Amino acid sequence: MAQQTVVNVSGAVKAKTNAENLPFASVILKNQVDSSFVAGTITNDNGLFSIAEVKPGDYFLEVTNIGFKKHVAPLFIGSNSAFISIGAIMMEENVQELNEVLITANKNAVTSTMDKKTYDVASNVSQSGGSILQSMSNLPGVTTQDGQVQLRGNSQVMVLIDGKQTAITGFGNQNGLDNIPASAVEKIEIINNPSAKFDANGNAGIINIILKKEDQEGLNGKVGLSTGLGALWVRKQNLPGIRPQYQGTPKINPSIALNYRKKKVNLFLQADNLYTQTLNKNEFINRTYDDGTVINQQMKRNRNTNFFTSKAGLDWFINDYNTITVSGLFSKESIKDRGDQPFFDGETDQSLRLWQFLEDEVLTAAMATMNYEHKFQQPGHKLNIGFNYTFDREDEKYFFDNSRPTFTTNESFFLIADQKVADFTLDYTRPMKHGVLETGLKFRSRTIPTDMQFNPSATNSVLDTGADGKATYKETIPAIYGNYTYEVKKLEAEIGLRLEYVDLNYTVDPNHNTYSSDGYDYLQPFPNARITYKLDDNHRFSVFYNRRVDRPDEGDIRIFPKYDDAEIIKVGNPALQPQFTNSFELGYKNDWDKGYFYGALYHRISDGTITRIATTVDSTNLIYNISQNVGKSYNTGIELVITRAISDKVNMNLNLNGYHNQIDAFTVLNKYPVENTFTAKKQEIYSGNIKLNTNIKFANKTEAQLTAIYLAPDIIPQGTIKARFSLDVGVKKSVQKDKGELFVNATDLLNTMVIRQKIDGNNFSYTSSNYYETQVIRFGYSYKF
Repeated sequence: MAQQTVVNVSGAVKAKTNAENLPFASVILKNQVDSSFVAGTITNDNGLFSIAEVKPGDYFLEVTNIGFKKHVAPLFIGSNSAFISIGAIMMEENVQELNEVLITANKNAVTSTMDKKTYDVASNVSQSGGSILQSMSNLPGVTTQDGQVQLRGNSQVMVLIDGKQTAITGFGNQNGLDNIPASAVEKIEIINNPSAKFDANGNAGIINIILKKEDQEGLNGKVGLSTGLGALWVRKQNLPGIRPQYQGTPKINPSIALNYRKKKVNLFLQADNLYTQTLNKNEFINRTYDDGTVINQQMKRNRNTNFFTSKAGLDWFINDYNTITVSGLFSKESIKDRGDQPFFDGETDQSLRLWQFLEDEVLTAAMATMNYEHKFQQPGHKLNIGFNYTFDREDEKYFFDNSRPTFTTNESFFLIADQKVADFTLDYTRPMKHGVLETGLKFRSRTIPTDMQFNPSATNSVLDTGADGKATYKETIPAIYGNYTYEVKKLEAEIGLRLEYVDLNYTVDPNHNTYSSDGYDYLQPFPNARITYKLDDNHRFSVFYNRRVDRPDEGDIRIFPKYDDAEIIKVGNPALQPQFTNSFELGYKNDWDKGYFYGALYHRISDGTITRIATTVDSTNLIYNISQNVGKSYNTGIELVITRAISDKVNMNLNLNGYHNQIDAFTVLNKYPVENTFTAKKQEIYSGNIKLNTNIKFANKTEAQLTAIYLAPDIIPQGTIKARFSLDVGVKKSVQKDKGELFVNATDLLNTMVIRQKIDGNNFSYTSSNYYETQVIRFGYSYKF
């Protein structure tokens, strides 16, 4: 777990009578308990001083200078900022007592302010060698479902890379996490209650993925190679007449991280390539319609994925106060899905249809970043100016054979979507005597032109040939923010406000057969507040309030029907509006000598909830899955994290998360393929999850981790998902004088993770069981130099 246990204390020494700076004054910190010496320094020519690497606690600050009376005052160093400025010390006849100051010190994963958890990916032994999505699956408060990560049962999560939104993980809805190799990542931050400094979207919170980067002098780095096998045996046999499902799927992940620093220049390079074959989906479905029709079907998808990601750049340390960083990030993800979807009459077992497809998709992304940082003489006082430009392309080609008892057709559709995003940011941070002031602004321009082209057969085509064409998504977002934290010995407070304006336009091809242009704009405030009361050094309570928004992403409003499932057609909705959420939380943290207890009660109220609605509208039994705003929804729960060192060899982490999810009754109007109204009753469920991580240290520098995960039944749009369970285990060993490391692990060791769902539509219901690949055995080696 990433830890920060020291802080920087700075200030100035001046004469009381004329406010002149006093150079060469002696500044000493002494322990308040026994007056023993802790650290000391002298002021520079401008009367400024800085004492680094001071642990939080109670001290005496002693200042002496020839011709002035000794100054002695108590000094409390708290846990709310990495830097503290105590301001000017005025030397005079009377001692001026200084008030308390504060500093952040992360003693464990959960910060003392309880707004963030930080996890070191290298310590996650049971998931080494996999994707970052798999690595996050056993973190407290995190669950994964359908390639998405959820925080406390909510998938509205903003995912950042090195503190920035990127095309790799999505500017709106999250994506790509299942293909980013964990070997590229240093640590993961989970922020449940973001401050106004962050973008306002992501009502469930923020996940910040921090990539590896070294800055040591000279040439250094790390190389690694991991490999593995998944789908070790067939869990459920195919329905008749289709191609075999993948078995014994290989995984190969070479990685390298290099850094070279000499004097004022630091060069860095990180590159990973993850090649996998995966049984991406193996879902068996039973559909029952009100007219008595029963259909049995299977969706099997064999996937080949190659994901290359790299980051390179340089830091130029112009002097002690000015730094310029220029970096570039490039990724290319190539996906080939070979799928089979057979349909049978549920009464007679007669074959009704066979849909076989090849989905050939290439996702390319490039991001250029320039950042200038100016550090003022006061430590922690800085100005950052940044510019990011991102271009990414979604290039998808989909070919399918549609075989009926009386005919067979060969059809296809092609999609190209280019995304161009420019971000300008300015952030200013200044430590104060009792806290930290942060303020800044951001401007974003985002454009996504899309072009969908259908290639129908001459007869018996299933494609809606009037529904393809072109559309352009344009988004402009200027925002300003201010955030201030304040701390005295028993009390901390934080208050912030982000003011955001959004102008979204969606221009639709006038030849489209259903939709016309749509869009929206708003100017909204997004406040945040926190109050923390400290009973003592080991017990503290925090109360949070947050208002956030989840804007529909381009994929949510994309008008073109997708036929990657033969009879469940996914369509966007350009009339979607933003979803606004108010969040409330009460947290408690108790630090022990060998661990800690963390608990939180949380409640979220969302208005304009964005989800997908599945309906049928004609006699073909086709299901149309359309994005809609469905009114109010609620997420109320309790999260507990207990970490305890049982002995010098055994450490345990238990996470319990229980919540009540509710979606109010609603009625919506679907416009595609024809206007139809859908009404749903109120949905609610009590759900949660339990995770137990046990880390064991053996002799000869060997460590093991055992992870058990239980996910209770939960609600999904128009239905429920049943309970799931998995057991992960991993072992690693340091070799070559701690420069090398070997590991072996198994994900879902008992092969128990099966996704079972039940969906209720307007005149149908279906149940499904997805026996996709979850069991993977991996082993690997890495070397530091």
